[in-house]
Amino acid sequence: MNRDRFVLSAGHASTLLYTVLHLAKVKAVDPEYEILGRPSVTLDDIKSFRQFGSRCAGHPEYRWTSGVETTTGPLGQGVATSVGMAIAGKWFAARYNRPGIELFGYRIYALCGDGCMMEGISSEAASLAGHLKLDNLCWIYDNNHITIEGKTDIAFTEDVAGRFLAYGWNVLRVGDANDLDRIENALKTAAGTSGRPSIVIVDSHIGYGSPHRQDTSAAHGEPLGEEEIRLTKQAYGWPPDAKFLVPTGVYEHFESGIGQRGREAHQLWEKQFEEYRKQFPELSAELEQIQRRELPANWSKDIPVFPADAKGVSGRDASSKVLNAIAPNLPWLVGGSADLTPSTKTRLTFPSAGDFQAASPAGRNLHFGIREHSMGAVLNGLALSKLKPFGSGFLIFSDYGRGAIRLSALMEIPVIHIFTHDSIGVGEDGPTHQPIEHLISLRAIPNLVVLRPCDANEVAEAWRVILAMPRQPVALILTRQALPTFDRQRFAAASGLAQGAYVLADAAGGKPEVLLMATGSEVSLCMEAYEELTRQGIRARVVSMPSWELFERQSEEYRQSVLPPTVKARVAVEQASTFGWCRYTGMDGAILGMKTFGASAPLKVLQKEFGFTTSHVVEAAKAQLAREK
Repeated sequence: MNRDRFVLSAGHASTLLYTVLHLAKVKAVDPEYEILGRPSVTLDDIKSFRQFGSRCAGHPEYRWTSGVETTTGPLGQGVATSVGMAIAGKWFAARYNRPGIELFGYRIYALCGDGCMMEGISSEAASLAGHLKLDNLCWIYDNNHITIEGKTDIAFTEDVAGRFLAYGWNVLRVGDANDLDRIENALKTAAGTSGRPSIVIVDSHIGYGSPHRQDTSAAHGEPLGEEEIRLTKQAYGWPPDAKFLVPTGVYEHFESGIGQRGREAHQLWEKQFEEYRKQFPELSAELEQIQRRELPANWSKDIPVFPADAKGVSGRDASSKVLNAIAPNLPWLVGGSADLTPSTKTRLTFPSAGDFQAASPAGRNLHFGIREHSMGAVLNGLALSKLKPFGSGFLIFSDYGRGAIRLSALMEIPVIHIFTHDSIGVGEDGPTHQPIEHLISLRAIPNLVVLRPCDANEVAEAWRVILAMPRQPVALILTRQALPTFDRQRFAAASGLAQGAYVLADAAGGKPEVLLMATGSEVSLCMEAYEELTRQGIRARVVSMPSWELFERQSEEYRQSVLPPTVKARVAVEQASTFGWCRYTGMDGAILGMKTFGASAPLKVLQKEFGFTTSHVVEAAKAQLAREK
């Protein structure tokens, strides 16, 4: 747990990492982090670079290749994720180190290039790292002045060193990438610097040694070709016809260097941890649970049950109550927002929560500033360090964080993305702040569970489900406006949320004529329509569908019990894009949703103008029944 982390943010140089993992004979681990007998990267894996089934993908992929600390495809993501790892390192040290036993003091190194420097996410992350004085963080900038289009000066002429000085970083320069002594000295200086993160700017030549491709964009994006490879090998004094050659003694050299140092450091740490376990059994038990991504036995004991209430409570307020009931019993649950905590209601308010700052690194409330994209990447870094992180913002701003959200799903790490202000219900803020396509676009991301609960008790159940999933990122979608809290003595239990969709209210005898489906705030609209249809003698069923993803994981038998294939009259209601709902309504079903952007007006006016009324749902249900006759 105390190992230094290396992040290859310039992920297109992935063979550098694969080669080191191979030569160091790093062992593969399984999904439970148990060490397997086989190596992480074999020579055959490297030979099949970028081919199907190889552990050597085109960019480093977490989970696919043991020893890869994070997936680094889109440029800038790696360095931004490294900031989350550095925050986690500071947090672990503050919570668990004790006098005489320093369990945590690891450092984070990230290798980046010109592309990482240009992407805006790196600026966001570097600014945050400088503010937090993360002196356990070191970025190494491969400054070769070349991108795919050519020399960087066609678009990038800023003073990078000056920029990082302004962020509060320690800036070091190495004028020649082949000067190993200067590089070593720079890294030692970075490791000895306190109160500031460090960046080492290393001037280099892309395609070094290639007689015709050095310092050209061709060396970035194209294979050198057989003849140029031969010439380059000759320039290095390497056998020109040898391929995948590992000379005699190289493996032994790695074993006696990296292998021995790593083994000794690991044994020393394990010895320390044994002593720590004797002196601090509760804290050591926490660390072992964190490492295995387990939860404390009592984590959910204080989750509230909300009484029936026609006026109800907003999704964000219910979530705040649940979050603050869980967090004292789950010490490694940390998070915050992109400057929107008063609006998203995600502040941890119990007395010992505290704020994570440079002077108080044990704090559990994080302040990301108005930096949605880097917030997502920092959350990924925290989750990769085995903490339970959450970040929050308005649903409309999920666009700004999408790259990092996608990577949390790709890596299968349990990041909790909380989004409030989830529909045209934000009212007067207008169409720029009213999400329309965002729900379906999040649902389109593989392995991301989207949860949009309909009342306070579904919110509580959502948190039970979220925290029980060790490798599942989630987007929790919450309302700004109050939602009625349903009478669960009369209607189905909110625990049905775990199945993704369930029958909330049913027709007499469980034989409906028409199905009313909805998520979130629109479920109460369907419930009102249900009552009116029942009064008119029409047998209706209301299905709450908080998560399409969880519903699709259920058996076909269960799914058909909720949405009987024999019932063709169907109405879906959601204050968002209608796209995708036809999978549940059928091609002829009614979908009451948004086909345009919203407008600036009070909520009730918007609901009437866009057809989100009880009468409209009733009319749609009757029209469906009439079509079936």
